[in-house]
Amino acid sequence: MISKILIANRGEIALRVLRACKELGIATVAVHSTADANAMHVRLADESVCIGPPPSRDSYLNIHQIVAACEITGADAVHPGYGFLSENAKFADILDAHGITFIGPTAEHIRLMGDKITAKKTAVELGIPVVPGSDGEVLPENALEIARKIGFPVLIKATAGGGGRGMKVAKTEADLEEAVSTARSEALAAFGNDAVYMEKYLGKPRHIEVQVVGDGAGNAIHLGERDCSLQRRHQKVWEEANSPALNVEQRMKIGQICADAMKKMKYRGAGTIEFLYENGEFYFIEMNTRLQVEHPITEAITGIDLVHEQIRVASGAGLSVTQDEITFSGHAIECRINAEDPRTFVPSPGTITHFHAPGGLGVRVDSGAYAGYKIPPYYDSLIGKLIVHGRTRVECMMRLRRVLDEFVVDGIKTTLPLFQDLVSNQDIANGDYDIHWLEKYLASDTSKG
Repeated sequence: MISKILIANRGEIALRVLRACKELGIATVAVHSTADANAMHVRLADESVCIGPPPSRDSYLNIHQIVAACEITGADAVHPGYGFLSENAKFADILDAHGITFIGPTAEHIRLMGDKITAKKTAVELGIPVVPGSDGEVLPENALEIARKIGFPVLIKATAGGGGRGMKVAKTEADLEEAVSTARSEALAAFGNDAVYMEKYLGKPRHIEVQVVGDGAGNAIHLGERDCSLQRRHQKVWEEANSPALNVEQRMKIGQICADAMKKMKYRGAGTIEFLYENGEFYFIEMNTRLQVEHPITEAITGIDLVHEQIRVASGAGLSVTQDEITFSGHAIECRINAEDPRTFVPSPGTITHFHAPGGLGVRVDSGAYAGYKIPPYYDSLIGKLIVHGRTRVECMMRLRRVLDEFVVDGIKTTLPLFQDLVSNQDIANGDYDIHWLEKYLASDTSKG
């Protein structure tokens, strides 16, 4: 059994992992940059090690420093959280070479699903439905032929990409050359790899993702889906479980397809298979081989602690439940609270002067923020997640409306006012939105008050 876990991350996810470790009786090590010396997870961990100056490349992405911290403290496992090194196969390999358990999938599976082209080919082999697209890399000289086979409009995407970088739409043949060229340039600048591929562009899809967990020995389960369609610049803002767009039959069908695929792979740990969903059809887009930011809403409707499951699997104890034992109860919504101007989305680092988290039945706040905490300007602007659970979606929405009025974060600007607008919007109340809805809403006069 794992006895001491080093948490190779920061902010709310580091605190989230720390809490799970304490519940399991496992000692914890926090690593931090000099900018995060007063972070809550550092204060609460059993031990802490400073691993470098504020820039991520010199601290949270510094593999050698993290391995050294493991050796200094005697940590026998590392939980990477999400972001940073969570999907870094080289990191997993190095930990394995040092006899340190990586709480996540194998390096082989990280590599396999980390490249969009090989991930899509793997999905086809595993029986997961995919969006029509190119079989491999698209080059300027073959782009038109491939696009004509797929049918316009088409989407050009970086094979090593994410977050909307290296992604362009070509609505007609006249748009294609520039779209391919621009996508390749952006991909090279962002990822050091200019390879792109092409797929059919869907007009009004939803973003649906299925949570899976495998034990690495051929057993795997799914924990339903999450609807992550409310996005800004391809970044998720508001997530729901279950999706307002799916019925029970659709949910169980796509969930079983994903669980069966993970059994065939002998996948180890938690993962998320992401789809575009339109007109009753699912189209695979990627797999994230890590914990997701929005995992708490799945925990809310299933009662299963995903970090506990990750640690169990990594320690060789296997899954705590079978598929037949999983039940889905009620509805949950997560709002990502960012230190940003709610209208311009310009980051707002600074000192939090007052912080009051809401409470009550079905309310959870994952945050490392507190009154007096100084938000550094070097990292992601996410400062907390508000998770609300209700017996029905209507009850969940009413509860969310109430707790948003209770949530107080003073001294900086946050996106709380945006969620107060969204929770009162009729389209959102009806569950009638797609991946383009929020961008259009933000661009409209109605969102400006």
